[in-house]
Amino acid sequence: MDNTVLGVLTEKLVQFGLTRQEANIYLCLLRNKDLSGYEVSKITGISRSNVYSALASLVEKGAAYLLEGETNKYTAVVIEDFCENRIRRLTTLKQELAAQIPQIGDNSEGYITISSHRHIMDKIYNMLEHVEYRVYLSMPTEYLEQFRHHLEQLAADGKKVVLLVSDLPSTEIRGSIIYETDKRDRQLRLIVDSSYVLTGEMTGNTTDSCLYCGQKNFVNVFKDSLRNEIKLIQLTKGDNEK
Repeated sequence: MDNTVLGVLTEKLVQFGLTRQEANIYLCLLRNKDLSGYEVSKITGISRSNVYSALASLVEKGAAYLLEGETNKYTAVVIEDFCENRIRRLTTLKQELAAQIPQIGDNSEGYITISSHRHIMDKIYNMLEHVEYRVYLSMPTEYLEQFRHHLEQLAADGKKVVLLVSDLPSTEIRGSIIYETDKRDRQLRLIVDSSYVLTGEMTGNTTDSCLYCGQKNFVNVFKDSLRNEIKLIQLTKGDNEK
């Protein structure tokens, strides 16, 4: 396994709660059957004291099993089971935290900057999870597919889903109303329930930046702009609802 692939896998395992050193040792266990701490140290080049500490932590985190014997050995939990177990525990913790931590109002009267592509994508997911009546969305078509399930589920639940796209998706997003626009920019425009807006640039980079706001005047101006754009599309191209 080359260093580039190893680095990518390590970073993904870190997202599941492992340290980089633990991730390195976990990958070593996956590539080999049953190893002692001495053998792991020899293969990875990590000191034995650090290896034994990391192995104990991997067992604690559910990523490895201890095989007791004359010489204790360790074996990796298969990646699917490790990830599913981790997700299940986190889902339970999320439910407990949501029930126990006092709810606070949405800090939407101000203008909040959401920076980096990853955080912008997260915010879109969060906003779609809380749609009650309708959603209007315009974004670069290459990112639209990632939200297909959410958008189709909203439509199936009887909520209005309106999409403005410069290129039609390869397959229909069921239940949505689609308008094809001539705009070829990299702009994201999202409005939920005529109450919350997310708008800015989407290029896929950490330098991307979007503005999130629930300030009534701003939302109304934004909503009027989208409405006028839809009317213009209807006038110049005819009604392109799909």
